[in-house]
Amino acid sequence: MPQLVSLVIHDRSKCDELIHAWVEAGVTGLTMLDSSGLSHHLLRHDISDDLPLIPSLRRLLKETERNSRTIFSVVDDDYDLEALLAVTEKVLGPLSEPDTGILFVTPVTRVVGLRNPE
Repeated sequence: MPQLVSLVIHDRSKCDELIHAWVEAGVTGLTMLDSSGLSHHLLRHDISDDLPLIPSLRRLLKETERNSRTIFSVVDDDYDLEALLAVTEKVLGPLSEPDTGILFVTPVTRVVGLRNPE
């Protein structure tokens, strides 16, 4: 059964290195999105509530807000997920450490449009 590999990265500066590592590990396609977690959401609302009359400062803080990146890839059922985890942690560090990232795998019951490299 194909699987969806999802990875949330906290350090956006490591995205390029991580993508190259995933491609070398056999990932043939992926999607990357900007994302933010609960702590960023709560912090942003605390800042906004404290600065209702200073829009320029609020805009400045919003522009410097750090978002995460979420990477998705669907891999075949025979794909070596342990090898992917190893290259991921080589780039990001142990995912068990804070502020590195979170990786999870979800079974996919149906895929339309997934193509293997020729």
